[in-house]
Amino acid sequence: MKLLRVGTAGQERPALLDDEGVLRDLSGLVADIDGALLADEAALGRIRAAADSGELLALDGEGLRVGPPVARIGKIVCIGLNYHDHARETGAEPPAEPVIFFKAADTVVGPNDTVLVPRGSVKTDWEVELAVVIGRTARYLESAEDGLAHVAGYAVAHDVSEREFQIERGGTWDKGKNCETFNPLGPWLVTADEVGDPQDLSLRLWVNGELKQDGTTAEQIFPVGEVVRYVSQFMTLHPGDVINTGTPAGVALGQPEPKPFLRAGDVVELEISGLGRQRQELMGA
Repeated sequence: MKLLRVGTAGQERPALLDDEGVLRDLSGLVADIDGALLADEAALGRIRAAADSGELLALDGEGLRVGPPVARIGKIVCIGLNYHDHARETGAEPPAEPVIFFKAADTVVGPNDTVLVPRGSVKTDWEVELAVVIGRTARYLESAEDGLAHVAGYAVAHDVSEREFQIERGGTWDKGKNCETFNPLGPWLVTADEVGDPQDLSLRLWVNGELKQDGTTAEQIFPVGEVVRYVSQFMTLHPGDVINTGTPAGVALGQPEPKPFLRAGDVVELEISGLGRQRQELMGA
């Protein structure tokens, strides 16, 4: 299933995109798409049955904003340097264990919402990423297979980053990762059964129409199941939590000087096969 949330910010309603590309209203069936729903197999089953029966009302998507596909996200766990090609382009050694950092849930915006270039920024960068949405409480998982069994679905994430704040201003990476609007998510949450193998997805990103990233999740150093297993050793993952699993090569940081960092007025578009497409116009904060 392709689950999404549509409407003005803070007033989104739950919806489903059916196999014919028709937007269907779920608001009469469930309150929202959040961790409580994703952990409720019976409720998910009711959605599937209603979709199969054709009883869901169609929505007119013309001019309708698409919001983040998951409400009330508890935490966003991010994995750094998780692609072999990205590690090579930045001159970094592939990590022996996953690199973990966090983004605050309030960085999440819709897939086509405006992204704000922070005040004083000179090194705002792009990163297309596969987002993993947790569907079952995960703690001390024993295997990568068990990790995959705790995934509700997948989405496109844009891990916008300010590299000067992240790398040159001291402390941890968090200053360069948590600026306002720095995690567009969506358009859809695609359930794990529809995605299949998460290590067989293509990721692409364009800036002002120029292809910058063209990668595959097969390049991940730590695959999705292992990432979920590993993270569960250090914290409890709850339904509705999100893991951003890293970015392939092609970020501005890895380019020759002068590096083409983002500026107000730029347009970024990104997609992952089967998970939909995002488009953001950048403006100054």
